[in-house]
Amino acid sequence: MVPGEENQLVPKEDVFWRCRQNIFDEMKKKFLQIENAAEEPRVLCIIQDTTNSKTVNERITLNLPASTPLRKLFEDVANKVGYINGTFDLVWGNGINTADMAPLDHTSDKSLLDANFEPGKKNFLHLTDKDGEQPQILLEDSSAGDDSVHDKFIGPLPREGSVGSTSDYVSQSYSYSSILNKSETGYVGLVNQAMTCYLNSLLQTLFMTPEFRNALYKWEFEESEEDPVTSIPYQLQRLFVLLQTSKKRAIETTDVTRSFGWDSSEAWQQHDVQELCRVMFDALEQKWKQTEQADLINELYQGKLKDYVRCLECGYEGWRIDTYLDIPLVIRPYGSSQAFASVEEALHAFIQPEILDGPNQYFCERCKKKCDARKGLRFLHFPYLLTLQLKRFDFDYTTMHRIKLNDRMTFPEELDMSTFIDVEDESPQTESCTDSGAENEGSCHSDQMSNDFSNDDGVDEGICLENNSGAEKIPKPGLEKNSLIYELFSVMVHSGSAAGGHYYACIKSFSDDQWYSFNDQHVSRITQEDIKKTHGGSSGSRGYYSSAFASSTNAYMLIYRLKDPARNAKFLEVDEYPEHIKNLVQRERELEEQEKRQREIERNTCKIKLFCLHPVKQVMMENKLEVHKDKTLKEAVEMAYKMMDLEEVIPMDCCRLVKYDEFHDYLERSYEGEEDTPMGLLLGGVKSTYMFDLLLETRRPDQVFQSYKPGEVMVKVHVVDLKTESIAAPITVRAYLNQTVTDFKQLISKAIHLPAETMRIVLERCYNDLRLLTVPSKTLKLEGFFRSNKVFVESSETLDYQMAFTDSHLWKLLDRHANTIRLFVLLPEQSPGSYSKRTAYQKAGGDSGNVDDDCERVKGPAGSLKSVEAILEESTEKLKSLSLQQQQEGDNGDSSKSTETSDFENIESPLNERDSSASVDNRELEQHMQTSDPEHFQSEERSDSDVNNDRSTSSVDSDILSSSHSSDTLCNADNAQIPLANGLDSHSITSSRRTKANEGKKETWDTAEEDSGTDSEYDESGKSRGEVQYMYFKAEPYAADEGSGEGHKWLMVHVDKRITLATFKQHLEPFVGVLSSHFKVFRVYASNQEFESVRLNETLSSFSDDNKITIRLGRALKKGEYRVKVYQLLVNEQEPCKFLLDAVFAKGMTVRQSKEELIPQLREQCGLELSIDRFRLRKKTWKNPGTVFLDYHIYEEDINISSNWEVFLEVLDGVEKMKSMSQLAVLSRRWRPSEMKLDPFQEVVLESSSVDELREKLYEISGIPLEDIEFAKGRGTFPCDISVLDIHQDLDWNPKVSTLNVWPLYICDDGAVIFYRDRTEELMELTDEQRNELMKKESSRLQKTGHRVTYSPRKEKALKIYLDGAPNKDLTQD
Repeated sequence: MVPGEENQLVPKEDVFWRCRQNIFDEMKKKFLQIENAAEEPRVLCIIQDTTNSKTVNERITLNLPASTPLRKLFEDVANKVGYINGTFDLVWGNGINTADMAPLDHTSDKSLLDANFEPGKKNFLHLTDKDGEQPQILLEDSSAGDDSVHDKFIGPLPREGSVGSTSDYVSQSYSYSSILNKSETGYVGLVNQAMTCYLNSLLQTLFMTPEFRNALYKWEFEESEEDPVTSIPYQLQRLFVLLQTSKKRAIETTDVTRSFGWDSSEAWQQHDVQELCRVMFDALEQKWKQTEQADLINELYQGKLKDYVRCLECGYEGWRIDTYLDIPLVIRPYGSSQAFASVEEALHAFIQPEILDGPNQYFCERCKKKCDARKGLRFLHFPYLLTLQLKRFDFDYTTMHRIKLNDRMTFPEELDMSTFIDVEDESPQTESCTDSGAENEGSCHSDQMSNDFSNDDGVDEGICLENNSGAEKIPKPGLEKNSLIYELFSVMVHSGSAAGGHYYACIKSFSDDQWYSFNDQHVSRITQEDIKKTHGGSSGSRGYYSSAFASSTNAYMLIYRLKDPARNAKFLEVDEYPEHIKNLVQRERELEEQEKRQREIERNTCKIKLFCLHPVKQVMMENKLEVHKDKTLKEAVEMAYKMMDLEEVIPMDCCRLVKYDEFHDYLERSYEGEEDTPMGLLLGGVKSTYMFDLLLETRRPDQVFQSYKPGEVMVKVHVVDLKTESIAAPITVRAYLNQTVTDFKQLISKAIHLPAETMRIVLERCYNDLRLLTVPSKTLKLEGFFRSNKVFVESSETLDYQMAFTDSHLWKLLDRHANTIRLFVLLPEQSPGSYSKRTAYQKAGGDSGNVDDDCERVKGPAGSLKSVEAILEESTEKLKSLSLQQQQEGDNGDSSKSTETSDFENIESPLNERDSSASVDNRELEQHMQTSDPEHFQSEERSDSDVNNDRSTSSVDSDILSSSHSSDTLCNADNAQIPLANGLDSHSITSSRRTKANEGKKETWDTAEEDSGTDSEYDESGKSRGEVQYMYFKAEPYAADEGSGEGHKWLMVHVDKRITLATFKQHLEPFVGVLSSHFKVFRVYASNQEFESVRLNETLSSFSDDNKITIRLGRALKKGEYRVKVYQLLVNEQEPCKFLLDAVFAKGMTVRQSKEELIPQLREQCGLELSIDRFRLRKKTWKNPGTVFLDYHIYEEDINISSNWEVFLEVLDGVEKMKSMSQLAVLSRRWRPSEMKLDPFQEVVLESSSVDELREKLYEISGIPLEDIEFAKGRGTFPCDISVLDIHQDLDWNPKVSTLNVWPLYICDDGAVIFYRDRTEELMELTDEQRNELMKKESSRLQKTGHRVTYSPRKEKALKIYLDGAPNKDLTQD
């Protein structure tokens, strides 16, 4: 066929190229989209799903373009997490409770950028429930087969770092919104207060028991008869109503525990769930007396059994009737390694009789002699609700540890108890039975019966009642055998070890026969297979310690219900509720709705920091403004106005709210014309935290508020006056970063009315960084201006303008201003008596020359002493005139110094070198003070030491020491003044070396400091290095607050913080009245702890404004000296460590020299008369005595010495036996088991570490034959106290070693404690009465010494429920 023109075929080549072109166009279009998207900023969103406990720790990350609409964000999140869009909320999150935040709008087309998302940063969001309902899961076809897979949960929740210990268990955290609605099971969980999981398990079991719940609902609370807070049945009733009707996922149990009389500490005590069950039932019985429910517990839970003994010769049987609420079943028989396989097997063993024969024969009343007999138990009656306790907790006598038995024990879903009932014994003879309970429990099987049958209300546990006795009802006759079928409906599971763990309950609902796991606040469906997992058993072989330390999950309590259609009840329906329960349900619903409304208000409340500078007090106040997002700015101002208590200070129209940056002290913007704008819009929505604050700004009535615009910078302008050397308070102006320096000068000129032509502007960019703005055309941004800035402005026509900036007067003034701090100095008490005594002791140890004539100058006409105030004034005037004279002679041409002189009020000159007359004046003062009563002074110093008794260095020491030189010492200045006699009689380390070093020198303060090794504070000319650069110092009296103490004087000191401590102390000399070497400077920290500052060459740069300093009289430490606390070691006293005094040891000093200096101090301060060879010094580590220091040892060479060092002083009974470092001194103590007592300590000095030598030494002091000596090393802190009841078996006696310095002894240093005994000596046999009496004595003795009685795990607090709602304080009980 020939094609026509209108029907021509397109060549294949054209088709190919056209298709190719279309593909290229599409690719180009997509590349353009990608390119545009790449240029667009992106927003990183991190979403946390808080609606489910399993997903609360997971994060979803989305990186979206900034133009993405909010609805698209919700769609992406829904696809990512598998929820139906619209069934969840997204709220801002930053680790804060999501209930405090408003959700984002999932239908909004607003872009992420417009919704306050920040590009380039992490934006945290929380995915929460919507309107109290959980998100709906997007189900797929593949998951339709098993709806329960997603929520299936069995066992305790995983916890970080969880172990089986009770002390380590803490309930998992959860967000508040995650408990706002029920789980999909329809059941409500219970919040774990801390360790109340055992309580939650029991409460859920009782709630799921129809007969108990219905009976509880029928009981009516009479408010006129009892306080609802302390009524246990009423609080249980409320709890059950909430569990049945609440829309929350979990509810609190605090009201119930409060009715028990428990405080918050009880929440941290874990108890046994069976113990709680018994105690709670007793409490309910007491509360329900004389009510319809009086016999409810017995009707539901009480059974009866017979405890019998039958003679095998005559057949006579003695018996008694016991009642029980639960049956304790042994997991593993005593002495057996094989556990019972099932509950049925354990029940058979429970009633299996034992034969009493041999020495255990039974005395038969009929035979009148001891005969073989059969002893056992028979069940007479089973309760309607059968409770079985699996006794998994036991005591291992091999390891002496409490253990948990994790052996497998199966239990059936239906249990036939007909094989265990003894119908024949259900005869009319029952009427003669007695319900003796625990009074006769000694007749029961020791392995199978326990005090779980007890109705004892003793001291340790149970109801706190004076009398809880009462006749028990005899139960109804037993049921027929064929009707004793029980069905399992509750398994209380314990997960953990004997040391502690976690409880939860697996409960079958009688409504739908479905099993559920009630694990605190989490309720989930489980299967029969999950129940089988609680049978117990561990994988792998069981080790020796597996029972004591293994952790496993297994059933602990089982509750069965009798299958009896006539008695099996159903839960009451809502329309069947009694009237009082209907009213209670209504009240609880109203409270829940009110709580929900309050949460809604909280979600829409903006919470932001609020500041206000008080217009009168000029103090910056801080508060938190909580305002609803719909409140207007005008209403928020009114709220802030009232919050800051300004009603009586300033009119409200003189206040406004402005945006404020507290960190930079920057006013960001004001809100003119936006008085009616909602706060939610102004603040950018409801957020957990805001990146800015609000300031309530005030003005005077004649002022007008300034407008603050975004983009402006705030500048605080200080005007400097060079003539008066003053710097005015700041004036605030606002500028723009693009303004030039010239424009800025014009702006400032208008504000402060100074000529711009001669104006100098100095910008303080950061601390002490002063920058003169010299380039007129440069912008403020280039000069380094930021949000908030500080500038100094000076405008004068002096020649200072022409000088280089760093040489100008302006720079020096600003430099001084930037480095000057204000300190408050507390001077020592200036009472004439104490002052003169202290000074007398100073001079006693220091110079005594050139003072003969000076004494007369300070005496009055009758030779009486002048007052201290007069002396101080005279001394101060002399020092001032001397300093002024030296200044004029030394440097008349220094204009800065002469100008500065006018600024001083008390001591108005920089410190210059003193000539000898200064020392003369001070020596004159000191010589005058020598007329004192030394005895009074000694007693005063001794009392100071008593105050210091047993002080220890605080943790602040270590912080300061870390930056200190090894020769520096920081002393805890809580101590009183150190006695000035310390070291002053011979304050050199070695007098001969000191004399040679000072030969030809005059001993002034300068030379003493230089010679003593103080850090090089002085140059070769003797001038202080601080004088090289002029330092500012100004001091004036200051009136301190009341309570600082009479006789104390304060100084307010303005000082350049670059000044050294040495120079600072010299400036303080006129005010203290003594030389700087004779007083100490203590810095006071925020906690009122004081620490001595001793590094003379360090500056005051670590001090800040308004720091406090305390001056104490006493010789200051020199380089190489250390303050040492001396304690007496009393090895045979109840308190072996007794504080004596503070002393000063020095580097290079020998131990003997330090002992020589200690002797007079011990005599004067402690009343100890000691000769140098009758005491020793030894290392002290905490309370443990250590290395014995020999007389020839040198500090810092042989003995490491440090700040706040502590040392033991030990008085010797005879001549020192320690002569060499190769010797070893141990403290031995004999244990006499036949007398149950310990002998006093005796020191044994060994020449080597040989065990044979130790035995020989012990033989010498005790006479025990070598082959019969057994020894053991003491444990713990000296004196290694241990109870005499435990020492014989608890210590590791007779270790198989040949030397003492190997494992397990590791005795390598002096001071170790060795106990020894005669192995042939028998242990005294004690009666129970003697043992109890001895235990009380030992407990009292060891508690006084602070040592534990014996090893035991954490002691559990006894579980009690207080019927009156509060515990009765009984001091006789533990």
